[in-house]
Amino acid sequence: MTDTAEQTQSSQPRVPVHGGVVAYLTVDGAVKAADFYKRAFGAEEAFMFPVDEKGRTMHIHLYINGSSVMLGDAFPEYGHALEKPQSFVMQLVVEDFDAWWKRAVDAGLEVVIEPQVMFWGDRWGQLRDPFGVTWAMNAPVNE
Repeated sequence: MTDTAEQTQSSQPRVPVHGGVVAYLTVDGAVKAADFYKRAFGAEEAFMFPVDEKGRTMHIHLYINGSSVMLGDAFPEYGHALEKPQSFVMQLVVEDFDAWWKRAVDAGLEVVIEPQVMFWGDRWGQLRDPFGVTWAMNAPVNE
């Protein structure tokens, strides 16, 4: 490893990763998305790599609902093009469904599927954020 690489690596904070599987989202406007997720989901910022001259960042690490979620901007000039999010849903398993749902909707998430009790016995609903990412919430039904 070169001295420069060692200095760069040692200057980055060691931020703990929460969860066994971590979603890494590529969005158009990662800083705006992180701010949005703070409002919508109570996200906490663990780390953000500085933005470049175009306002893009290659890495933001958030904690949402006890798990790590990472995101960054697309960098097509380096082979990381922006693609429409598809074929996945970010699932939030929560205890206070109504509070989580209201905060998300009030922040500006679009309701895709209204909350309902599903065949597996939990309350579930689906939303889409302004960056095209689909989120769902799931909570046990209190008996």
